[in-house]
Parts: sequence; C-alpha cells; structure tokens
Amino acid sequence: MKEKEGSRTQPVPAYPKLKLSVWILIVPTVVLSAAMAVAVFRPWPLSPANKVEAGPPMTEAAEAAAFGPTIPNTIPTPRPLPRGMVWISGGEFAMGAMDPPTTNAGGMHAANDAQPIHRVYVDAYWMDKTDVTNEEFARFVKATGYVTIAERTPTADDFPGAPPENLYAGGVVFSPPDHPVPLNDHYQWWLYVKGANWRHPEGPNTNIEGREKYPVVQVAYPDALAYAKWAGKRLPTEAEWEFAARGGLAGKLYVWGDEFRPSGKWMANTHQGHFPDTDAGEDGYIGTAPVAQFTPNTFGLYDMAGTVWQWTSDWYRPDYYQQLAAAGGVTRNPQGPDTPYDPAEPAEKKRVHRGGSFLCTEQYCSRYIVGTRGKGEVSTGTNHLGFRCVKAVTGIDGNITARNVAQPVTARREKE
Repeated sequence: MKEKEGSRTQPVPAYPKLKLSVWILIVPTVVLSAAMAVAVFRPWPLSPANKVEAGPPMTEAAEAAAFGPTIPNTIPTPRPLPRGMVWISGGEFAMGAMDPPTTNAGGMHAANDAQPIHRVYVDAYWMDKTDVTNEEFARFVKATGYVTIAERTPTADDFPGAPPENLYAGGVVFSPPDHPVPLNDHYQWWLYVKGANWRHPEGPNTNIEGREKYPVVQVAYPDALAYAKWAGKRLPTEAEWEFAARGGLAGKLYVWGDEFRPSGKWMANTHQGHFPDTDAGEDGYIGTAPVAQFTPNTFGLYDMAGTVWQWTSDWYRPDYYQQLAAAGGVTRNPQGPDTPYDPAEPAEKKRVHRGGSFLCTEQYCSRYIVGTRGKGEVSTGTNHLGFRCVKAVTGIDGNITARNVAQPVTARREKE
C-alpha cells in the first residue's frame, strides 16, 4: 500500500465573517467572501426548498428503454496521433444516470441531477489518456510563469474589511479526523490551509517530489483553462466527457461494467474503510494514486472514475437534463446551459465536475457511478480535483484538422 507524503496540516484561523458554500454529498466547492475561502461538504438530505428531487425509481424495462445503444461514428483514426491522447470517434449515446439500485443513504441521491436519461450526439475528438500530471503542469508553469489562484495572495480590494493578517493564499484540503464523526459536520474533515497549492497539495509541509506522475490538484477552473490553451487543447464538455467515459458501453453503472469489483479486482481509486476517519487503502493507495494504475476503459482512457474529480466546461444547473429531454430528439454537441444555477447557492457560479475521487464511498458519495455529476465554484481547487483536456477535430472525409474551440453555446438538435 502506498501513502501520500506529508502529515495532516493543522487548521488555520477563519476570517471573522464566514460565508458557507454548501455542497451536495462530496462535491467540492469554495466561496471567496469578505472572510475567507472555505469548502463545505454536506450529505443529503438538504432542505425541501433546495433539494433537487429525483423521479420515481425506474423499472428494469424503463431503464433498458432509456439506455438505448451507443451508435459510434465510423471514422478512421487520423494521423499523426497527438502524444498522450486517445481518439474518440464520437457518435450518439444515452446520457445520464439511473437510480443506483443497491446504495445506502450516502449514495442514493447521486443521480438526482443526472436525469432524465436523454439522447446526445458528439463529434469526434481526441482526449488525454490520463489526468494532467504534476510534471506536465510544472512544464506549463516553467514555460509561462503562470501563478495559480491558490498561490495568489488575496488583496483588501478583494475582501474589504478583512484584517490584513487574514489575507493569505491557500487551498482546501481533506484532513481526516482520527476518530469517527457525524457525517453532517463537514468541518470535521475539510480545512482551509495556508500555503496549500498545486506544489504543496496538502499544505506547506507537503510537496510533489516523487509524485510527478500523480494528477495535479489544487487547480481552479481558470488554471485548467490556462493550461489547456497553452497545450493547444481545451477542456471537455460534459457530454464529451461522459461519451468517452462510457467507452461505448450503454447503461452500465461503472465505466467498466455493472459489477464494482469484477472477480474481486479493484477498478478505481476510491475510499475503503470508515469515512472520513479511516482510509484503509485496500485498492493499493491511501489518498490519490499515480495516473494509469488501474485498468483503462474500452477506449483506453485511465481513471475516468475515482482518484480525482475532473473539470468540464459546462455551467452547472440541476435541471439542465430536463430542459434537453423536453426539447425532444437528439441534442447535438451540447455545451451546457447559458448560465449557471445551483438552488443551494443561487449566487455562486459553478461548473460541472465528473468522475468522483479517492473520497467516494457508498457511506457518503457514490459518484464514481458513470453518468452522475459533481459541481464546483469556478475559482476553487481542492486536493481531490484535477482535469484532463481534449482536442477537437473538423473534417471527416480524409482531411481532419485540429479545432480547439467549443461549438456554439446553443446546442443544435435534430429529431430522431
């Protein structure tokens, strides 16, 4: 078993005016207020006013009908192959998640904002085989001098009235207690840590030496965008991410199939042991794992479940799938809603996260289930959030050219 370097970082003083950023399950967010940046994680249930209600449980027949077959494009793999990327031919598929059949109270709401299941078409593209690693992000920083949001010291203009001694750079870190705690108090395991950033993922007493092949974390959405632009790529849409994650398998619970541990084999880096105080590391790793340590999906993509959450380019709305389904037909190359909205925090701008992380468990979060969704405030990174990039293409009749800008925001639709 391998354990990440560094010890548990001590909490730092909070600003006097604290604004809470409430999340569903283990979905990460941080809100910068006149006080500080703080991540708050909260299990279900939320208050009735904020809760996104799931529909009645689907019957097996309804699930089978909802998850029609994936219809891939028949496009030959273009040459040359971009280094470290996998060809995704695109096509039509069923997007969304069914109600998990066997999860307990910690995971049963994972599909609330991922329904109804609806038909989507995506064009062909390339996708990074793995999450962006520390060594790859380091090359970007060395070439550009880029400073991530977590490394930037807040100013008095950013937070009027905040004491100068409380204006410091930092990040949100999973810091497990040494004993069982109620799961309704997220402050028992999440801390805002001075000096935490991509170079020091769990705080100033930790570093990335020896973790060059680990996914980079503590990256906010603008940080991921900056890297993608430098690399000649972009971030995937939510639909592109899910099409790639499913690997052509329609209606499966996980990116590898319907059984969590086929033949007893661990397929992803998730949480084992009692959450949040004990990570038993039964999958071989305590905390994050280096990329590409588990079996890839059928497209050859690694870590599309577990390890770290991944940014997508879509704004988050819990009712977006309902909007698409109501329009009927097949949604082509959806780019997400025009504006974000989270009923739990209407004022905060959030993007969709996908894939779950090393903290996902049936006790608290089961969003390693393919099709389920996370969300995050755009200026926030944590030590269980990373990203990977895509490179889109245009022209499918022998003259394929890279195109790294997204389709128009308004999705095109066609009737089935």
